[in-house]
Amino acid sequence: MPVEISLQTKLRPQILMTPKLQQAIHLLLCSRQELVHEIQRALMENPFLEEREPEQEQIKTEQERPSSDDKDSPWKRNEVISTVEWEEYLGEFSSSPQTAQQEYEPWDKSSNVLEACHSAEPSLEAHLLAQLLPLPIDPVKKRIGECIIGNLDDTGYLAASDNEIAELAGCTAQEVPEVLSLIQNFDPVGVAARSLSECLLIQLHARNEDNDEILTCLLRQHLEDIEKHRFKPLLKKFHIDEEKLRGYISVIQSLEPRPGSSFGSSHPCYISPDIFVRKIDGDFVISLNEEDLPQIQLSPMVDILAAQAKGYSDKEHEFMDSCRQSAIWIIRSLEERQMILCKVMESIVRRQRDFFEHGVYGLKPLILKDVAADIGRSESSISRITTNKYVQTPHGIFELKYFFNSGLEGKSGSQVGSESVKARIRALIAGEDPDAPLSDEDISTRINSALGVKVARRTVAKYRESLGLPPASKRRKLL
Repeated sequence: MPVEISLQTKLRPQILMTPKLQQAIHLLLCSRQELVHEIQRALMENPFLEEREPEQEQIKTEQERPSSDDKDSPWKRNEVISTVEWEEYLGEFSSSPQTAQQEYEPWDKSSNVLEACHSAEPSLEAHLLAQLLPLPIDPVKKRIGECIIGNLDDTGYLAASDNEIAELAGCTAQEVPEVLSLIQNFDPVGVAARSLSECLLIQLHARNEDNDEILTCLLRQHLEDIEKHRFKPLLKKFHIDEEKLRGYISVIQSLEPRPGSSFGSSHPCYISPDIFVRKIDGDFVISLNEEDLPQIQLSPMVDILAAQAKGYSDKEHEFMDSCRQSAIWIIRSLEERQMILCKVMESIVRRQRDFFEHGVYGLKPLILKDVAADIGRSESSISRITTNKYVQTPHGIFELKYFFNSGLEGKSGSQVGSESVKARIRALIAGEDPDAPLSDEDISTRINSALGVKVARRTVAKYRESLGLPPASKRRKLL
């Protein structure tokens, strides 16, 4: 069979991810704090951008500027704003915040004077080393202690064996237990234990309460029975009454199962709402949160340099034209972002009015397609603009994605939002009798009666687990 080589020409439409389009998509995905950082970074990098003072009127945009200097300027007017099909990039590209963020350098916090005044929170490792290093012990023991502390997890438990510690410290395994016992009595007491039972017994010993054989036996052998509320076998084994067992359980509950948790490395996440929804004269008014958000505009330097353009080289012309177009692009991108955000919020308020009136019980089913149809945008645009965006409502602060939830069909044909059902499950469990907690079947029956919807027991169990609520057997009152 002969082999032939041929050339074929094919036409295929394709949208390229230019740096400008990537920047515009990134601005849509940014949270409010990230947006502030991006604007400040743009102000630092682009000489044709400047921050507008609050009392200063906005300088006219590129299209509104007088064209007197355009006749003499060698720069060609690039109609960035009018020629770009914004929905083309708002609707075609998938949401990829992590990929987009990799193209930008992290915000330099060293310029923030207030943050520079705050001292860093001590870690568990630093806290323990501060207690170990001043001790008058030989260098080998200190090296063992450092290896032990370096192998603790976030909750304060030791993840390495004596042999592994000895290998790291360059000593024998027989030298490790002495130093380990020393560290286990550091603050917080119980740190460097290898199991929950050992951790609690160390704390009990430090409180001089380990003389009770029943209590120590409960900690050594029966923690699982206590967790699963299997009390009758314990009463029979130790020949004690319920009041005595309740006292032992109370002592166990006073101990700290995760001694290192208070020294976690995580930092609090502060949320600043992007939008406010307030009820004024019986209607809900939407306003953007402009506080601390830099307002940018084209610098007058654009006109000054345009008048002097004849004295610049081709490279200088190219650089200034690039900065000018980039400045116009980012201004337009920010305007587009705020406009879409307002339209999305207006659609949500219109469709979820019962929520804003009465709270979470009024939340209705809503999908991205509904809001996209309202404002004439694609679903992917709605998905991006609702990511990491928050709204301050009369009932608290919520992420915009909170208002999108699936629905359950009612007997009369109406639908109830899944978040509303979850709220009722939480309320029923909060108000139940601790001596006789509601089973998933009981909760299903009560919700079906109250809302007129058919919620299966499996659905209740799934929603309860998503809320982090334990089953009825673990919610039962201890004795």
